Amino acid sequence: MGRRSFFFKNYVTHVLLIVCAFAVAGSVFYYQMGNYALHSKQTELRTTVQSLAEQTRLLLGTDSEVLRDIYMISIGTVAKEDAVTVYVTDQDGVIQMVAGPDGEAAQVSGWRISEQVAGQVRRTGSYAEVGQLGVLGDRSSYTVGTRVQGDDGEVKAMIFVYSQDATAAGVVRHSTQTLVLILLITLAVALVLSFILSQHMTRPLKVIAGAAKEFAAGNFDVRVPEDNHCYEIDELAVSFNNMARDLDQLEELTRGFISNVSHEFKTPMTTIGGFVDGMIDGTIPVEQRDKYLHIIAEETRRLSRMVNRMLDAAKIQSGELILSPAPFDFSEMTSQIILSFEQKIEAKKLAVECELDDRLIVMGDRDHLYRAVYNLVDNAVKFAGEGGRLGLRAHPEGNFCAFSITNTGIGISAEDLPHVFDRFYKADRSRSMDKTGAGLGLYIVKNIINLHGGEIAVRSDGGETEFSFTLPLAPQQLQNGAKNSTK
Repeated sequence: MGRRSFFFKNYVTHVLLIVCAFAVAGSVFYYQMGNYALHSKQTELRTTVQSLAEQTRLLLGTDSEVLRDIYMISIGTVAKEDAVTVYVTDQDGVIQMVAGPDGEAAQVSGWRISEQVAGQVRRTGSYAEVGQLGVLGDRSSYTVGTRVQGDDGEVKAMIFVYSQDATAAGVVRHSTQTLVLILLITLAVALVLSFILSQHMTRPLKVIAGAAKEFAAGNFDVRVPEDNHCYEIDELAVSFNNMARDLDQLEELTRGFISNVSHEFKTPMTTIGGFVDGMIDGTIPVEQRDKYLHIIAEETRRLSRMVNRMLDAAKIQSGELILSPAPFDFSEMTSQIILSFEQKIEAKKLAVECELDDRLIVMGDRDHLYRAVYNLVDNAVKFAGEGGRLGLRAHPEGNFCAFSITNTGIGISAEDLPHVFDRFYKADRSRSMDKTGAGLGLYIVKNIINLHGGEIAVRSDGGETEFSFTLPLAPQQLQNGAKNSTK
């Protein structure tokens, strides 16, 4: 089956439900009306047949022709007054007398009712059906029968009363036709209302689909209404608008990232190319080549770091960053990183405060964690104010190693603080100071810490900025801590 719109499927579903409901309602009404007419008519006929049975019981045991004539006149009168046909049979179902709606009563012989009907009356004492004595008739034909017992309890005769009541059937038929007409009118109104409601329900989805097409065309400024008087659609609209804002922000960050990366790659490559050309054409004297070769080497390492960061970010995004956890001394690694920044720290005249617990063994991938801590220290030194303070602290907290690094300086603004770990994000205030980043460093740091089962946080207030994270301690560190606590 070909694809259909949600509106079409919703409308067809409503139509089917309405038609089925009306069909069930009509069937139940027709059935109940028919049963009511049948019950009413059979109640009336049972009264007649019981009266005739009493008269017939009086006739049993007598051979008086006078009484028989009176009996025949009586059943003829009853048949005429009630517009019914009366059959009087013996115990075997052979018809003895018949009285018609015209009031004429006569004796007959050789006719009999079916053995099935006669047997039912002998067993149960009564009989009722729509039709005439076992022969299926129309819905306006009704038959009721009963047995007549002697003083010894044996069945001596059976009485059947048959009637055709076209009026009762006409009432049922007319009521059914009226109901069908009402149902058809109601169905038409319901279908129109269902069409309008289906359009109203699917309109927000069409708006969202149109907005999605705008997104595909690169327009992320489109938003959809969030007040559609439907909880599920409103929730979808809110989620859609949030996605639109995220896509818009991501698009802006991606453009900034491409611009930054282009600039960051262009600057060292231009420097390297210029110096190499100067060496080749002799512009740079031979005695100064070592100086410029050192610059070329530094720019090359800078390019290598940028490429590695982008590769790490790509691996994190695809879930392919593989860790090789093993126990190592976190304090010793952090001390090595601080020593590598000695020249930069002295150049800025920073006061360094280190509180690193000895032999702080953590479980993690040393290479990845080295890059994470190195990046945090690099940022702290880079953005620290001249003559400011740099503080590092590492100590055990429960089953984790708690590490924090603090610096004083310009700080991070309140609007930038929630986004510092976002991919490609660079705060405007720091951009003038950070000329060598593409907004990937802290994103990589956060993911490395999270992959190790730790948490990272940042605060910045009063000109002081602090990054802190936790890492799981190695089993031997936990055992040593347990032993020390019991001494």
